[in-house]
Amino acid sequence: MNPADMFTQVGSVIASVMFAWAMFKQYCPYSVQEYFDKYSKRAFTFVYPYIQISFNEFTGDRFMRSEAYSAIENYLGSRSSTQAKRLKADVVKNSQSVVLSMDDYEEVADEFQGVKLRWASGKHISKTQSVSFYPVTDEKKYYKLTFHKRHRQLILGDYLKHVLKEGNEIKVRNRQRKLYTNSGSYWRHVVFQHPASFETLAMEAERKQEIVDDLVIFSTAEDFYARIGRAWKRGYLLFGPPGTGKSTMIAAMANLLNYDIYDLELTAVKDNTELRKLLIETTTRSIIVIEDIDCSLDLTGQRKKKKEEEGQRDEKDPKPKLPKEEDSKQSQVTLSGILNFVDGLWSACRGERLIVFTTNFVEKLDPALIRKGRMDKHIELSYCSFEAFQVLAKNYLRLDSHHLFARIQELLGETKMTPAEVAEHLMPKTITGDAKVCLESLIGALEKAKEDAILKAEEEAKEKEESARLKAEEEAKEKEKTKAEEEAKEKAKAEEEAKEKDSSAAENAKKQAKENGFCDNGNGELNNKENKQEGFSH
Repeated sequence: MNPADMFTQVGSVIASVMFAWAMFKQYCPYSVQEYFDKYSKRAFTFVYPYIQISFNEFTGDRFMRSEAYSAIENYLGSRSSTQAKRLKADVVKNSQSVVLSMDDYEEVADEFQGVKLRWASGKHISKTQSVSFYPVTDEKKYYKLTFHKRHRQLILGDYLKHVLKEGNEIKVRNRQRKLYTNSGSYWRHVVFQHPASFETLAMEAERKQEIVDDLVIFSTAEDFYARIGRAWKRGYLLFGPPGTGKSTMIAAMANLLNYDIYDLELTAVKDNTELRKLLIETTTRSIIVIEDIDCSLDLTGQRKKKKEEEGQRDEKDPKPKLPKEEDSKQSQVTLSGILNFVDGLWSACRGERLIVFTTNFVEKLDPALIRKGRMDKHIELSYCSFEAFQVLAKNYLRLDSHHLFARIQELLGETKMTPAEVAEHLMPKTITGDAKVCLESLIGALEKAKEDAILKAEEEAKEKEESARLKAEEEAKEKEKTKAEEEAKEKAKAEEEAKEKDSSAAENAKKQAKENGFCDNGNGELNNKENKQEGFSH
């Protein structure tokens, strides 16, 4: 048989098989086709030595994007750029970086501990019902991993863990960090672009290093937290006067650890259930922030208020009164809800998270809210020190030293000024950016603040002295008044006793006269009543 006849015969056989298969798919019942596919694939596995695992893009009832699919996509990015012929590109990090991944129906090879395997991308396309004229297609993408069955334990164990871990790390390096805020029970976000860092933070170097070490140790302590049986989270309480850099420190934390920020507005949360829902929807490697928590809701006075309401409740009507319409519109988040949010069972639903509270008045917060275990580290941000000023001078003016620094150091030790106020005076005052002008402006402001502080202290001393004088006068008047009242009481008591004594003597005289037949004539003489009557008769 010559080659031409051989190719003709093979072609006719292939055409016959394809025709028979088409007739089978067209006219054979679906149940029979399903039965045939099931057992044909089972028979094929006896001779096919490879195992295939599919990772779909979307899984679960909530139709959420699979974290495993996302991690695999990141993991295969570097391998795709060197092997695949068709690639997809995505721009991240403020349009400054491009991430590549392989296109649909592409395949790349990988190797792990000497074992070779293959990754392939694909998608299932199905038409969905629609009222429009044009059909709507539903695409379900997936990655398929193929490897020899003798390496099953290695691939299902160490290799997949390696892929997921490295993929998540690549995702963190390439992602755009986001700043979230809550609108009711939903999070909305923008790209987080705050440039703050611990290098530019106006604070003493030793304290900054202490905070940085604490943050880095936390971010690498997953195994430690699992070993001691605690949720992988840590609480920070930032407190101090306004303008001392609390919000800037939060931005520096996010930039250091590459975390997202969730800025939680408590007044926009309806109740504790909604607060719990927001907590569940946060991601790992994030910072949950509640700024000015002492001003957000009246959390500190809830226990006292509840006791007062119970005490004032009418005994005849023990049922609690219904809330007013205005109260029902306000947030119903309670102190108990906040405590459970920070340290309850639901707080462990995600790992590697920081919870940060800021306040200007730490004494206003409930002790249960800021105890160790909830707010693990308390950081006080106070007024600007000379060391903090040196950091600001280097950031704003690029100065490490200046002859005016000595005067500024002296004034900073004598008066209080926040880093925000100091930074405002270090802003360029001229087009040329003369540093001397900025330093002189700061010196003038510090001298004025010092004078104002002295005047204020003098006024407070005068007010205190006047208050003490008025208090002394008030006490003297009160003593005189008390003394006069006591004298009046004693005089009234003496008069009362004299009246009682005279009344008692008169009663005794009447009683004696009645018994002896004599009466008192008013001059101390006793007259015989009978003789007196006889004298009148004569």
